[in-house]
Amino acid sequence: MSRIEFIIATAIVLFIAFCLGWFANWLVHRFTRVAQSDVDQLERMSQELHEAEETRDQAITYLQQREAELTNQLNQTEAELGAAMEGLRDARHEAEELRKYVAQIQQPS
Repeated sequence: MSRIEFIIATAIVLFIAFCLGWFANWLVHRFTRVAQSDVDQLERMSQELHEAEETRDQAITYLQQREAELTNQLNQTEAELGAAMEGLRDARHEAEELRKYVAQIQQPS
């Protein structure tokens, strides 16, 4: 093989290697390229997710406030019930004492 043939064969091999590399690069970029519609859809989904998280946070805050209000109302109702029960107990005791007193007065001496 002469020097010219060797140079031509090397040039052909290098050209084929260049073409294969370029084709492989084109394939990689072709399959990994993201369309603008996909990017727009991802941005829209991201915005909707952000809005959903804000709504969830607002709902959690509302539920916590409502739970605190109901707990406070329950505590007040229990305190009122305790006071009413104490008043009823005192009224029953007083009524029993009055019955005993009336019974003593009505008995003939």
